[in-house]
Amino acid sequence: MPRMIGRAKRIPVPEELRSLALTPRHLSLLAHLLFDGPMSVNELAAGLEVAPTTVSLMVGELSRKGVLERRESETDRRRKIVSIAESHRDTIHGWLGRGAAAWREALAPLTPGERQMFVDTLTVYERALADD
Repeated sequence: MPRMIGRAKRIPVPEELRSLALTPRHLSLLAHLLFDGPMSVNELAAGLEVAPTTVSLMVGELSRKGVLERRESETDRRRKIVSIAESHRDTIHGWLGRGAAAWREALAPLTPGERQMFVDTLTVYERALADD
């Protein structure tokens, strides 16, 4: 685990994105959108396990910088769908996509039950680290 975390921390932010002052919370949000596709602020908040207002602030910030786009949902005009801007999609995919491919390769041979056990195990590990 320390080796994996160390390797992930050494992945440099692409030159095109360096001036945007991205933080780890932005990385998590971008990873969700890259791996799972466009979604609402509430769906992002649930996936990131933070308040919708926190995600809304991040989305607003990244939208102003041109990294994200917001559009109306086709089924509910009151709902906004967030996606990675086309102009940054290839850069973000090149930056974060390798990690997604590695996870898919690692999890592909597992049954759905085994995948769930793996995710549950990592969740317990994460919570144990957060406990003081």
